[in-house]
Amino acid sequence: METVEKIKQQIAENPILVYMKGSPKLPSCGFSSQVAQVMINCGEQFAFVDILQHPDIRAELPKFANWPTFPQLWIEGELIGGCDIVMEMFQKGELQPLIKETAAKYKTAE
Repeated sequence: METVEKIKQQIAENPILVYMKGSPKLPSCGFSSQVAQVMINCGEQFAFVDILQHPDIRAELPKFANWPTFPQLWIEGELIGGCDIVMEMFQKGELQPLIKETAAKYKTAE
């Protein structure tokens, strides 16, 4: 049960969070690389968890999220989706305002 609690805490503490393979600067898979690039292009700070460093999270998160693949983008406690959804939202211009608004909301809160 500990791992699920850790996941819930990470999601609660980070308004913009990417679960990915590797890090934004050194992604370990193409899909994680694409999502990291899009997030960097949005120009706001975001947290990430390298699931390759955390096999427990890698095992539990798909069940918790009801989403089988990585990367996963979470915004304000809600799963936005994986690579295809994030790329599509970015191309349609839907992701950028969502990221900006969320980041702005939490900058004022600090």
